[in-house]
Amino acid sequence: MTLIWLGVLLVFGGVLQMAFQPIWRGRLSGRRRLRAGQPGDTLEPERPAGGFGFKSNWPGLVLLALGAAFLLVGATI
Repeated sequence: MTLIWLGVLLVFGGVLQMAFQPIWRGRLSGRRRLRAGQPGDTLEPERPAGGFGFKSNWPGLVLLALGAAFLLVGATI
């Protein structure tokens, strides 16, 4: 029973880590500050998103894998 709860916590932590990684790095918009009244300023990022990268999301993926392993072991016991 304890392994199942540990697995659930690790999976939840991995999902949260991957979801909040862009927020913690501050990459939700362009680097420029927007000033009211200037033409051409939008809330769109300067370059398109890079997609899912293993380099920035590896801690969350490790937490997910460990949590899944604990869930499988806990379910078989």
